[in-house]
Amino acid sequence: MARVAVVTGGTRGIGAAISRALKAAGYQVAATYAGNDEAAAKFKDETGIHVYKWDVADEAACAEGLGMVAAELGPVDVLVNNAGITRDGMFHRMRFDQWKAVIATNLDSMFTMTRPVIDGMRERSFGRIINISSINGQKGQMGQTNYSAAKAGVIGFTKALAQENAFKGITVNCICPGYIDTDMVAAVPEDVLKKIIGGIPVGRLGKADEIADAVVYLASDRSGFITGSVMTINGGQYIANG
Repeated sequence: MARVAVVTGGTRGIGAAISRALKAAGYQVAATYAGNDEAAAKFKDETGIHVYKWDVADEAACAEGLGMVAAELGPVDVLVNNAGITRDGMFHRMRFDQWKAVIATNLDSMFTMTRPVIDGMRERSFGRIINISSINGQKGQMGQTNYSAAKAGVIGFTKALAQENAFKGITVNCICPGYIDTDMVAAVPEDVLKKIIGGIPVGRLGKADEIADAVVYLASDRSGFITGSVMTINGGQYIANG
């Protein structure tokens, strides 16, 4: 029986690439999304992947949604915490609602999505949790104190949870993408984008499929000795110790 994988923010951008790659690898995939019904419907029609709508910052909605996934597809074996938002602005002008929204979606979701599935993974002595952080969670980024703080928190969450659950057959790892060729990056003004690419040693933006391929490996049985790791996929733009 195919293992079940849940991908948050799984119908667009990097998340869509991850969902497709996991399906191609033989998983039963549930892709969650927050608000774009049109994009989600198109994604479902094109891929045949199950889509579910809920807010990952809402604890009750996550518990209910994950319960629905388990009832329809089976227990969750792989969780990819990918969903994220930005509310950029210089800190001295930032409002608390901008701060709070980013922390809730990008960091609180580590709890709201993982807590409902961790007990089942422990009981079955198998689980793969893959958290998507960011290059800016490693190095910080001007205008993104909220986003950088949340994504740095994802790294700490990963390392602690990995230690707690390694002996139960559960691995917990983190991927920190650099600048990836998605709709969000494509919307950056051309002159700014040129400067960004100029700062990437390999001389190009990353591809969503390159992130997805790493997720598929970390979700597999072959990755059982890798846990608590931080994988940087950024074309050499920022080289970190972890």
